[in-house]
Amino acid sequence: MDKLLEGSEQLELELGSAREPMVAPAAGSLLLHGALAGSIILYGVMGGLFHHNDWGGAGGGGAIQVKLTSALPLPSDQPPNENVLATETPSQAPAEAAPKTKEAVDQSALAITGKQKAPEPQNTRKSPQQPKPDNLAKYGEQAGSSMARATQAQGFTSGQTTVSDEDFGTRFGWYVSNSINPMMSSNWIRGVVDPRTPKGTRAYIQFTIHRDGSVSDAQIDHPSGYPTLDRSCLYAALRVGHFEVLPSAYNSSTLKVSYYCEF
Repeated sequence: MDKLLEGSEQLELELGSAREPMVAPAAGSLLLHGALAGSIILYGVMGGLFHHNDWGGAGGGGAIQVKLTSALPLPSDQPPNENVLATETPSQAPAEAAPKTKEAVDQSALAITGKQKAPEPQNTRKSPQQPKPDNLAKYGEQAGSSMARATQAQGFTSGQTTVSDEDFGTRFGWYVSNSINPMMSSNWIRGVVDPRTPKGTRAYIQFTIHRDGSVSDAQIDHPSGYPTLDRSCLYAALRVGHFEVLPSAYNSSTLKVSYYCEF
């Protein structure tokens, strides 16, 4: 029993000797943590008391907000003008001109005796009317033809042919289209015309067709100004000699025809 008591006492002494070195480190650790916490608190307090020299606080998105202060007014030699107008004494509008007064007629003036004659109107002579200028083009290198001429007939027209009797053309237009036009065209010789004749120049001729189809009274109606063209067209009618017999239903014995040749 005594041995057991001695053994327990010995164990307690050993445990007591083992606990003794842990107290000091634990106390030192607590002291170090307390000092660290105090320094953090002190840093926060010091950071709140002293402001840094910044232009502004940090804004959202990484941008810096700048706080502008109103500029200090510069000294001025002249006092500011608070008037809306440029000057306090604006110029006055020009005064309206006074209406002109009529001069008074002197009633005491002596009246002119006797009847006054009104001035006689002067006769103005009218200048003779000047003739209007002729604007038609003048062309042609040769003198006009001396062949007989006639006025152009008015009536029914088919192609290059015009007949004086409009009733004939209405009733017998086929005679003009099938007899006169093709026979005149086939007998006109274009090669004898002077090649210097302008293109589109026309020569008009006139002739008479009798009941049997014979031709007479062939002559130039409107000359073209180029004798070779006029003669070639006239010789075409003479070269035909006879057309077809006039329609039996046609009452007249002759038919006047106007035809033109175009170069």
